[in-house]
Amino acid sequence: MLKPLLFATIAAVGNALFVYGQRGSAASPNAYLFMFSAVTVCTVLFGIAVAVARAPGDLGFVAANARFILVSGIGFFVTFIGFYLLYSNYGATQYVLYAIISILTTSIGVGVFIYRESFNAYQIAATVLAIAAIALFTYGQGKGAA
Repeated sequence: MLKPLLFATIAAVGNALFVYGQRGSAASPNAYLFMFSAVTVCTVLFGIAVAVARAPGDLGFVAANARFILVSGIGFFVTFIGFYLLYSNYGATQYVLYAIISILTTSIGVGVFIYRESFNAYQIAATVLAIAAIALFTYGQGKGAA
């Protein structure tokens, strides 16, 4: 039970670093330049990690999973562009919207509907609360602007 929490925390810290770097950078007329540069750094780091952790059958794995790798690569692209547009135009506090909408699209859409993963009453209640959080956050943003 603690390992998923640890892994989620690692991902959250990485995401916070990502948002910090993006939000702190100067605006660019080319919306893709920052992301391309950041993804290039990421690719170099992954290249090092792959070289260190290489194992027999790596090329076979890539060949057998090429379709899913392509889908995930497109997903990264769409996510990073969404992040850039969200944070550049509205700030890091808007991450709340992304996080909660991700609960719906990833946990429910991918986990429950596509992969038929289990989903219990507590998770349903959490999802309802997440939807309420979106509504409250959006309402609060409107009140803050007034």
